[in-house]
Amino acid sequence: MFIASLNSGSNGNCYYVGNQHEAVLVDVGISCREVERRMKRLNLNMAKVKAIFVSHEHSDHIKGIAVLSRKYNLPVYITPGTLQYAYLGLTPEQVIHLEAFNDVQIGGLTIRTFPKLHDANDPHSFVISCDGINVGVFTDLGDVCEQLITHFKQCHAAFLEANYDESMLSNGRYPWFLKNRISGGKGHLSNTKALQLFNNHRASHLTHLLLAHLSKDNNDPQLVQELFSQHANGVHVTVASRYEESPVYHITGKLAIAESLPNHPDQLQYALF
Repeated sequence: MFIASLNSGSNGNCYYVGNQHEAVLVDVGISCREVERRMKRLNLNMAKVKAIFVSHEHSDHIKGIAVLSRKYNLPVYITPGTLQYAYLGLTPEQVIHLEAFNDVQIGGLTIRTFPKLHDANDPHSFVISCDGINVGVFTDLGDVCEQLITHFKQCHAAFLEANYDESMLSNGRYPWFLKNRISGGKGHLSNTKALQLFNNHRASHLTHLLLAHLSKDNNDPQLVQELFSQHANGVHVTVASRYEESPVYHITGKLAIAESLPNHPDQLQYALF
C-alpha cells in the first residue's frame, strides 16, 4: 500500500491511499489544481485515482470535490446524510451512497466506513485494505469511541488526528464557546487522547502513524512530534503538514519506507528508516 497526506488541517484535508494499480482520495478540501500539483511532485498518477470518499460536509474536507470529480470523472462515495448538507452540486451519476459497515470494493482496495463522533450531520471514518494491509483515516474526532478503538487495532498505518494541546487551547485566544465546541466530545481529538489511543490500542504490526489535522493556533508540530516519538517503539511517527504534502509511505507491514515514488513501480528506490 502507498499513502500520503496531500494536506492536513483546517485549511484543507486530503489523503491518498492506494496500491500499485488503483487509489482513492479521502476528502478533497484543497483545490483540484493543488491536488494535481502535489500529486505530480510526489510522482503519483491521477489516472490511478478511482474514487473520492467523503468523511463529512465541513468545507475543509469537501471544497475541491466537485471540480476534481467532474474533471476526472470520479465517483463520490458519500452518505445521504452528508450529501444533504454538503451542497456539492453533483449530478446523481457522480454520487454513490455509502452505508456504515458495508464494504466497498474498488479494484484490489476494500474500503470500510464506520461512524465517528463529530459535530457534523453524518460523519464517518475509513479503513482502506489491500492484501491484508489496513490503513485508517481517523480525523475530526470528538472522542475515542469503541468503533475507533476496534478499527485502530487493525491498522498497519493510520492518519490520526492530534488537533490540540489542552493547555494551549485553555489559555489561548479562542472564545469560550469555541473552546467548548473543540473539546466538548464532538469536536476534535486532543494530543492526550490521541496518545492514549496510540499507547493502549495499537497493534504490534502498526508501522506508520501520521498525526493529522493539527490546529494552527492550539498546537505545535514540534511538540506533537516529540510527544509521540517518546512512545513510538519502532513506529515511524510524523506530523502531516497543513502547508505541503507528506512523502509517500510504502506500507508493507514489515518495513518503514518513505519515498517520492516514480510512476513505474519497478523503478522504486526504497529508503529505510
